[in-house]
Amino acid sequence: MSKGYLIANLRVDDPEIFQKFSSIALPLIEKYGGKLLARGPQADRHEGTVSGVVTLIEFESKSAAEEFYFSGEYQAAKAIRDQGVDTDLMIIEGM
Repeated sequence: MSKGYLIANLRVDDPEIFQKFSSIALPLIEKYGGKLLARGPQADRHEGTVSGVVTLIEFESKSAAEEFYFSGEYQAAKAIRDQGVDTDLMIIEGM
């Protein structure tokens, strides 16, 4: 079975909101079997104008990533995040 990957780019408008979101979301990632592979604003952007904190999370499958994302627990964390962070988020199946 192919791995699933959640990729997000977060533009933080309110650092306190982002910290609160992160303190809830990081334990949930582990709870749902996710592994944080990369996170930070240091991505070398060679094309486009998107900026922010890039996050790459690996799950055992695409369905496991979607189970995490659509869980009530994560949706509650997302509601907090959405108060101070503009986000682009994708889930993709690995090769």
